[in-house]
Amino acid sequence: MISGKIWGSTELIEANGALEFHRIATRKGGVCSKHLHEFKWNGFYVESGTLLIRVWQNDYDLVDETVLHTGDWTKVKPGVMHQFECLEDCVAFEVYWAEFNHNDIVRETVGHS
Repeated sequence: MISGKIWGSTELIEANGALEFHRIATRKGGVCSKHLHEFKWNGFYVESGTLLIRVWQNDYDLVDETVLHTGDWTKVKPGVMHQFECLEDCVAFEVYWAEFNHNDIVRETVGHS
């Protein structure tokens, strides 16, 4: 299903219990909202064109800017404000996923032999 956005369009390719995978298309000058995802990582892979990713870091008063060209990838961690701006007509893939916590075990006992 393709959904319209003010900045372009997004097409959901796959959504399951582990990830969401979208194809996005936008024209030069398109800018998405400044937003964050509380629990999800947000990754961007550019198929064609140029996309600027802005990230407002929580631990210092600067905005990180990453320019992605064809074949480039970046990711934004959960809980961080971010936004993209299309610098050149662009097709990209956007991936959302939750981080698997390898230390999520809570032990009541240590076991025995």
